[in-house]
Order: sequence, then structure tokens, then C-alpha cells
Amino acid sequence: MIHTYTINGLPFETGDIICTMNGKPDILPGEFWRLVGRLVPGDVDHVAVYVGPDGKCVEAGTRGVISYEAKFGLWDSARMIRTRGLILDEFYGAAYPLAGLELREEDEILIRERVAEYCLAQVGKPYNLNFLDPDTDEAFYCSQLIYKAYLPFGINLNTGLAIEMFPGTNQIIYPQEIWSGCAHRMAEGLVRNVETASPLKSSEEGAAN
Repeated sequence: MIHTYTINGLPFETGDIICTMNGKPDILPGEFWRLVGRLVPGDVDHVAVYVGPDGKCVEAGTRGVISYEAKFGLWDSARMIRTRGLILDEFYGAAYPLAGLELREEDEILIRERVAEYCLAQVGKPYNLNFLDPDTDEAFYCSQLIYKAYLPFGINLNTGLAIEMFPGTNQIIYPQEIWSGCAHRMAEGLVRNVETASPLKSSEEGAAN
């Protein structure tokens, strides 16, 4: 079943991606996560998948793969600490992997349902600290989970992004790639280094590989 929801004013359907950036300036642990975010290419530091119903989401984070609820249509990481652990992030925007693909309605529904089923089936698995192994099903980091969920449908969210000084890092699936490789919408009023607030658009980079 396909569910719809709104988070911080942006629309989500089952399988769409929540994108966040690290740090909550008014809380001390937020500064730690902001520094961690500087080690990750791009502005997007973390991703989760919306599955529904209501505000139910799945992510791979400090507690491994978990499900939780973004209540009242708001992204408030401080209130979600009990379920998510010490992940203090701010809502960045929404990424839509299926937008613009001109899929038949029945095919889109099937993909959304299968993506949600895959992510929910991984709940309880540990966090994957080996970022160079995105193809394992034994453990997951945040963007790897989404990459794996969509790959069986010919949607490859590995755009080849790499850290130039570290050979082989193009194998890592970075949260920024999920954002850049999909149509996306930025949170209203948010202006960052690589993007400006804009309507839904398809990334010119697209999904490579």
C-alpha cells in the first residue's frame, strides 16, 4: 500500500527519501555531528526512507537499521533521540528517485511497495562501518540501504562521487549522491553551498554507473 505524508511542508510518498544535514547549533552534541558532516562530500549528510503509514520512516544510523515515526509532520531530531540515538540533524529536503522516469502507474506502485518491504526487512541489522562494501546485505549505512533498495529496479544511485585524495572512495554511496542523483526539493528558505531553494527539479548529474 502506498502512503502519503508531509514533512516540514514537503510531500512524501512511500519510497521517497528524507535528506538531512548534520548539526543542531543550540544543542552541544549537534556541534559534534556538524563536524562529522564536514568529512562527507556535499551538504547532505544523512538519508532515510519514508515508508508510512503516517510518519513512519526507516534509516540506518547509530543504532543500526531502525524504524521510527516523524510525528506531527515535523522533523525534530531532538525529540526523536530516544528512538534514533544521538543523531542530531536538520531537515534539508526530499529526494524522489522515481520522479521523471515516466513509469506506468502499476510499475511505480510496485517499486514503491518493494522498496518499503526491503527496507523494513533490514530492521534490526547492524550499522555497516565498511563504507567500501555497499553490496552487503548483512549491515547497512544510511545511503547504502536506499541504494540497495532501488538497485533491483535498474535505479543505480551510485553516481561515482569520490574524495579525490582517497582512491577507491567512489565505491562509497554518499548521502549527497542520493540527493544529486534524483529529482529533489529543498526545504523552504534553506540556502546552502551547493544549492539554492528551488522547485522540484531533475539533477543534471543523474544516476551514473
